[in-house]
Formats: sequence, structure tokens, C-alpha cells
Amino acid sequence: MSKKLLIVILGPTASGKSALAEKLAAEFNGAIISADSRQIYRGMDIGTNKSKALLIDIVKPNQEFTVAQYKKIAIKAIKNIQKQGKVPFLVGGTGLYLTAIVDNLQIPKVKPNKILRCKLEKQTEKKLLATLKKLDPQAAKVIDAKNKRRLVRALEVCLAGKKFSQKSQGKPLFDVLQIGLEISKEKLRQNIEKRVNQMLKKGLEKEVKDLVKKYGWTSVLKNTIGYSEWQNSLNLTKLSSELNLVKFRNKRKKELAALISLHTTQLAKRQLAWFKKDKRIIWLKSPRQAANLIKNFTGDVPP
Repeated sequence: MSKKLLIVILGPTASGKSALAEKLAAEFNGAIISADSRQIYRGMDIGTNKSKALLIDIVKPNQEFTVAQYKKIAIKAIKNIQKQGKVPFLVGGTGLYLTAIVDNLQIPKVKPNKILRCKLEKQTEKKLLATLKKLDPQAAKVIDAKNKRRLVRALEVCLAGKKFSQKSQGKPLFDVLQIGLEISKEKLRQNIEKRVNQMLKKGLEKEVKDLVKKYGWTSVLKNTIGYSEWQNSLNLTKLSSELNLVKFRNKRKKELAALISLHTTQLAKRQLAWFKKDKRIIWLKSPRQAANLIKNFTGDVPP
């Protein structure tokens, strides 16, 4: 087995990739590294459906964190796992994080500019995209137009005199096998609705309130599904609590659940669109198919 082996398990949110990765990691003496741009934040546990993996809880929700930073610590974590004689499993749905590792992206080094970011974040996604089209047309073609944080970062790079689209592939660092988890649209929809309802039962509302009380409505919270939806409802929820309007609260929670589910479904579609561009990804439907593929790829039989 190559010492540079890296297994990537990817797919849209709520597709079951984390559960699959845990099973495969146990079978092949592996360790899991998260490739989720939201699980890196401390305290955002319920809303991100945080899993047990490396590279979670890295920074606070009021701290900046770039793809370049992720790449640096992820590579270090992967190499540490390999040194231990284990198989690293990179698992997540954040396409840019995964691509940064798989293709060893050479990312323009531009430090976060808090003043500029504050100014840009007040603009709509539509306006930000229009500006990006003027400064870096190539980046505008491939960027997630619904991801305000990504748009702001792209403009931050451009306004620093560099091109966000300048990211180029470096020499591969690892021998990579990319496995995508296939799931039907109906099953994905059901999984998303089930997950959102579970989040609410686990105390998502309290988690959001605690985070806002501690950090305020940071850019991260404003732009994260499961959290942003509460911005306009917390005051109403507080009022209804004081008035003991149980029916109002229940109706409000149903509306929030539906909204979070809708936004999550839209995210899943964007994630799939990103992944489908990479023809190296092997799409599978079952854990056994994945196990057989890994066994053939590594030349090893699981212990």
C-alpha cells in the first residue's frame, strides 16, 4: 500500500457519507478528517450535524478562516495519519476544501481585510457577483453565486490585485481515490427533512441563541444554513414565549423547519453540480461497493 494513499468520501449534505466513512475507516484501519467549511467552527454543533473527525472545532464563529488555512492544516493531519500507518479518509461536502487537497491548489495568499469584508457583506449576492464579473470573469463563471462568504473572499482577493481564478494545480501530494455516494432525490429530500427535525428536537434554537448572545450575528452565522434562518424569528419567538402563545411558537418552528430544509436542498443541488464536474469521482450506491473498491485500490485486505 502506498504511504501517500488518501481516500476521499464525498457527496451532498445528508447523503450518508459520514456514516459510510465511519464504517470504512473502522474496516480499513483509517482515521477521518473533516472537509466541511462549517464544522470547523466551535459551538456550531447541532446545526452542522457535527461528526467525530479531525479538523472540527478549529476556530470561533467570529474568526476568519480561509481555504489556504484549511489546506495547510489538512495536509499536516493527513501526513500524520499516514505516518501512523493508518489510512486517511477525507470526508465532506465542501468542494473547494476537497479540491484544494486533491489537486494541491496553489491559492493566492491574501490576508483577510476586516474593513473591506464588512463593506462587501452589506451588499447583495447579485451585486457582489456583478462586481466579480468585472474583476475576474473566469471566477464568476464557476463560483457559487449563492455563497456570499465565497463571493466576498473572491472580491477580497481581486481587490488586493490578484485573480481569484488564478488557483492552479500543483504537483499531486497523494495517491487519491475519490468515492461519491449516490442517492436518489426523494431519499435525499427525506433525509434532509428528518435531519432538520432532529436538529430542532436536539435544541437548535437554544444553540443559535447561545451563539448570538456570545458572538452576535457574525458573518459566519448570517451565512450558514440552520442559523441564518433564525435572524428574523428570534425576537418573535421571544415575544411568543413571553405571551405563552404555544400555537404561534409551533407554527413558527414548522415554518423554520421548512425553510431550513429548502435551503439545505438547494445547497445539496449546488454541491452535486460541483462534484459532477470532476470525472475522477467514482459514484457508488452501497458500502460494500466502496469497501471492494478501496480493497482493490490499496491492494490490502481489511484486518
